[in-house]
Amino acid sequence: MNNPHKNYYRLYLTIFFCLITQPAFSTEIFRSEDATGSITYSDKAIDGARQIKLPSRAYRHLHQVKKVYDGDTLILKNGQRVRLLGINTPEIESRHRAKEPGGLAAKAWLENQLANRKVYLEFDLEKHDKYNRLLAHVFLPDGKHLNLELLRNGLGFVSIIPPNLRHADHFSQAQNQAEQKNLGIWALPEYQAHPLSKISTDHKGWRRYIGIPRTIQHKRRFTYLIFNDQVNIRIAKDHHRHFPELDTYLGKTLEVRGWTSRRNKKFSILVHHPSALILR
Repeated sequence: MNNPHKNYYRLYLTIFFCLITQPAFSTEIFRSEDATGSITYSDKAIDGARQIKLPSRAYRHLHQVKKVYDGDTLILKNGQRVRLLGINTPEIESRHRAKEPGGLAAKAWLENQLANRKVYLEFDLEKHDKYNRLLAHVFLPDGKHLNLELLRNGLGFVSIIPPNLRHADHFSQAQNQAEQKNLGIWALPEYQAHPLSKISTDHKGWRRYIGIPRTIQHKRRFTYLIFNDQVNIRIAKDHHRHFPELDTYLGKTLEVRGWTSRRNKKFSILVHHPSALILR
């Protein structure tokens, strides 16, 4: 005979294990029942299984900051670098990159916020990037979300890369408010939107372009929205689920935000998230 208490105990153990091993995001748990009435719980979806909604739990960890590297990167006392999730600020001058307008302002603001050098880090699904930097949302002891505040003050722009989607909606709202108020970078000529016909390799860094996509091309790894013979945007097929149907963009005036690459006289902008595509 099926023992309901045993099943509930198994569920609690599953939930507990998932929460302690993956603390920074909601875990998907699926309930299934076989022909004999035996109930099982798993983190894998199988035919006939029903997903159980679990509350999202975000854990924050206290750290000491050694220095601010730039507007979106910190160095902790233990030497680890922390890249602020979901945003990007203009570059400061280094041996690798030229400075960009607004970069020093973002760094100065962040340094001023971190006077007491203590922060709480909140992680998402991916904890490190390809440079082995920690990827985190950074909070002050009073609860101020520094990633969000940089956007609210117009000191950076949204840069959402799945699967790290925590706070994405709030980030887009904050950016929209700063843009409408013409704060920070939104008032600078270097960050105004230009027609795609003016795209150029001389335009380094993050840029905004406006055009009308005409056709869609599907390839093995990417789907391409084609604007003309020289310009396209590409979206990884793994990210399609985050976007509306891509053909809804066709024939409409679209602002594209991102970094331009060039190959064989063709320009392409890689787009990770719909926040980088603005219908005009």
